[in-house]
Amino acid sequence: MSKILILILFTFLSLEDSFSQKDNTLRKAIFHLDNYQLKELENSINEIQSTKIKSLINWQFSFLENGNPKILDLKTLTNKIPEIEVLLNITKGDQEFLKSQNNDTISYKYYLNALNTSLKNKDSLLICFSTKKILWSIYYNRKIQNLYPRYLKILNQYAYNKNEKALFHFFNITEKTGRLKKEHIFEYKNILSIAQKSKNPFIEAKIYQMIGIQYSYFKEEKDSAKIYYKKAYEVIKKNPYAYAKNETFGIYTNTGILYNSKGRSNIANQYFHQALKVPLTGKSFLKKAKLSSLLSENYRLLKEYDSAFFYNHLSRKYYDSLKEYQNAIALNDIEIKYETAEKEKEIVQLLNTNLKTEASRVQNRNLLIGSLSLILVGSIFVFLIYKNTKRKQRIAEQEREIQIQKTEKLLKEQELTAIDAMISGQEKERQRLANELHDNLGSTLATVKLHFQHLQRNKDNPKVEQVEELYTKTNALLDEAYQKVRTIAHEKNSGVMANQGLLPAIKNLAKQVSNGDGLHIEVQDYGLEERLDNALEISIFRMIQELITNTIKHAEASETHISLTNHDSLLNIIIEDNGKGFDAKILPKKEGMGLRNIEKRVEHLEGTFEIDSTIGIGTNIIINIPI
Repeated sequence: MSKILILILFTFLSLEDSFSQKDNTLRKAIFHLDNYQLKELENSINEIQSTKIKSLINWQFSFLENGNPKILDLKTLTNKIPEIEVLLNITKGDQEFLKSQNNDTISYKYYLNALNTSLKNKDSLLICFSTKKILWSIYYNRKIQNLYPRYLKILNQYAYNKNEKALFHFFNITEKTGRLKKEHIFEYKNILSIAQKSKNPFIEAKIYQMIGIQYSYFKEEKDSAKIYYKKAYEVIKKNPYAYAKNETFGIYTNTGILYNSKGRSNIANQYFHQALKVPLTGKSFLKKAKLSSLLSENYRLLKEYDSAFFYNHLSRKYYDSLKEYQNAIALNDIEIKYETAEKEKEIVQLLNTNLKTEASRVQNRNLLIGSLSLILVGSIFVFLIYKNTKRKQRIAEQEREIQIQKTEKLLKEQELTAIDAMISGQEKERQRLANELHDNLGSTLATVKLHFQHLQRNKDNPKVEQVEELYTKTNALLDEAYQKVRTIAHEKNSGVMANQGLLPAIKNLAKQVSNGDGLHIEVQDYGLEERLDNALEISIFRMIQELITNTIKHAEASETHISLTNHDSLLNIIIEDNGKGFDAKILPKKEGMGLRNIEKRVEHLEGTFEIDSTIGIGTNIIINIPI
């Protein structure tokens, strides 16, 4: 079974290139001609047996090699073989172009005939060969640029190799530049690699030249333009054939115009005279007329009036011969006839039929390959997505677990620090009380003791005077001691404020746990001017710490508010967050044990514990503890 599938696959692939289906000497010759491969074309000519066909190919070779071959008598030559019929029409069109500029209309008609035959036979090689002839006619005639889109579409559809693709992109960008009147330098540069891979120096040089023109005219970057003109010339000078050498006319002319814009007319004239020496294909009256006008204007600026008059006269002569506008009208008339006549309908029908046939062929060719590839790629894609998703989930869970562990460690450290601080505060308070009792009350009581000892020793001695006065002083000292004890007992927290105990511990905990990207904890207090019992402070701190831990682990909150309010004999604690919330009637398993433990602690302190939570909004926990 696998061998059969491989055989079917190989069969589909082997039918892909239409050129290989009809491999013969004439088609090889047309292929080399279409791709400007003149060395290979010479070898193909030698393999052709028919004298008449060989004469057509030889003429096309000479047309590219030297630009002006002798005209053949093709009036009586006809043939229904598609390759020969197309080649014959192309050659007739090229010959009419060489005879006179007034025969552009006839040339165009022959190129259309060639395209019509090519479309009837659904032959990509012949279609591209014919379409490019039409596109070059449009390219060189500024009056018929509106005809570009139709033939660009055909070339794009049937382009069979990199050379055809490069030419399509070149014509397409050139059409956009003319229509939109703005530069497309970036797009031209993008297709340079395609042109270079096609090994067609002609199109590579054309692209360099167009980039130079766009730098000069649209961006006015003359130095950049000069660089690209030079690149175009370097490519062209390696090619010995006339079809490439013709391009030096444009390079010299545009370089001269560039120097003109810099006010260097003498150097510009040198390039213009170089352009005049280029042997152009055909009459090329328009190019010569424009160049003569440039020379005439430059000589006028240089005050060389004889030369200025000579080139002005030459320019008028070329323009009189040209009649470009009339030719453009005639070409448009032909196009209108094709749109209204049966032949145009036939071309449209052929294009539609070819599209359907091509779609069917591609569908049949790719049916098996596409199905198998789709299943394979789809399976791999799904597997990779699944694997990647699981990996991301695993990493996210690990990162969350690590973060929770870090937070728990931090909370534990904060708990120990807070307890140490509160115990230390208690010890300091005890020390302060001891010092107060020793230094203040102790001295008073010691004096009282001395008075009593003196009275005890002399109670029966009549000689001792001032006994009553001693009793009075002793009584005063006892009153003083009593007042000092009363003062110490009623002093607000013995002079130690609450900012040394529970409140700073909670605020420090909130500061340590808060972070800019995740959770922000805010602490507010009201009426906590006095310290609480040390054991009570530790118990409250641990409860708040446990509730913050639950928020971090389960609530996925970004904000938490802690409020501590002293209502005389009742401490009110409110902890609220904006997390995901839960059903308070059914405590989640993960956090239920922690909340129940806190509730038991509150009950042990004879307080109340309430939970108010809404799914998607957040949770409020209210604790009231008597103090």
